[in-house]
Amino acid sequence: MMPSKRSEVAPFHVMDVLAAAQERQRTHGDALFLCAGQPSTPAPRRALEAVRSAVGSQILGYTEATGIPELKRAIADDHNRRMRLRGGEGRGVAPEDVVVTTGSSGGFVTLFLAALDPGDDIVLARPGYPAYRNTLQALGANVVEIDCGPETRFQLTVELLEGLARVPRAVIVTSPDNPTGTIIDADELGRIARWCEANDVLLVSDEIYHGISFGRECVSAREFGDAAVVVGSVSKYHSMTGWRVGWLIIPEWLRGPCDRLAANLTVCPPAVSQFAAIEAFHAESIAELDGHVRRYAANRELLIERLPDAGLGTFAPPDGGFYIYADVSHLTDDSLTWARELLDATGVAVAPGVDFDTVAGHRWVRLCFAGATEDMAEACRRIGEFNGK
Repeated sequence: MMPSKRSEVAPFHVMDVLAAAQERQRTHGDALFLCAGQPSTPAPRRALEAVRSAVGSQILGYTEATGIPELKRAIADDHNRRMRLRGGEGRGVAPEDVVVTTGSSGGFVTLFLAALDPGDDIVLARPGYPAYRNTLQALGANVVEIDCGPETRFQLTVELLEGLARVPRAVIVTSPDNPTGTIIDADELGRIARWCEANDVLLVSDEIYHGISFGRECVSAREFGDAAVVVGSVSKYHSMTGWRVGWLIIPEWLRGPCDRLAANLTVCPPAVSQFAAIEAFHAESIAELDGHVRRYAANRELLIERLPDAGLGTFAPPDGGFYIYADVSHLTDDSLTWARELLDATGVAVAPGVDFDTVAGHRWVRLCFAGATEDMAEACRRIGEFNGK
């Protein structure tokens, strides 16, 4: 027997780096984890309390396939609250627009199966999150990557979409972006939303890093109409990566397909995590989480100031999220080997750019600054020594 052709997707190299960093920590006790894209803080206090309560009082059996009503309401209310804060003019999100999923990864699989047929074109920016590309490949879609560099702030534009040989079935935008941290301009996102609607193209807006920004506004694609799909998660801003709760905000025509697929693919999202996630949207939790964002901001400033002295002076503008995407082409033409050697020599773990860019990623690395500020300072010192600075 042979494995399927669809399983022949590229490896996610950052997971190998993470495993090596964990082994380094066991053997040396000095690893600094700037590789994996997750917060270093636990879930909000109210979410943890909700788990204790649910375990003691709830059966925690199957829930509705697309999420419990209370969580759907909390997600819709939070989306609308954020939109009102920036003066957005979208019609708002109703609970019935929300599909709760097993992480945003489960949401993407459900969405792609509901909206795409094998062979359909779907456009992505390069560099970009590798699981989009690999999941779409496994599902039989035709991935169309567009090179996006500093001239467009590493984001798609209408002009780039108009330059395609044919109109795609769907377009994915990510803002704040992984790996670059850039936030798409509100005007450009509006132009893309209108272009997609005019050309009968599904716009998928990955907004899982919303809530983490540094002076530049995060705008939702739903502010420009209800035709787009928004993808969200409690993983990043809410500091709940392992709880596996994500969501889709979908147009009405996708409700039936997503409901049927969700019931068959996963039966339901994790029950206990759903009860915890409700409390992650409470005002007390938001205040706690905003404190984490202030630490991310301090870490960002430290890296922007010190990385040039450590030999990494060129990087994408980190507007949001918790990543810096740094150019290492003056040091190596093999970012995967460079990342391994950096870890072996210093204990600093970074993600090689080959995960995010199949063409130019050998010249870039991604650093996650979600950890402790003192770890960021120490990482800069060690990287500098490694680079002979």
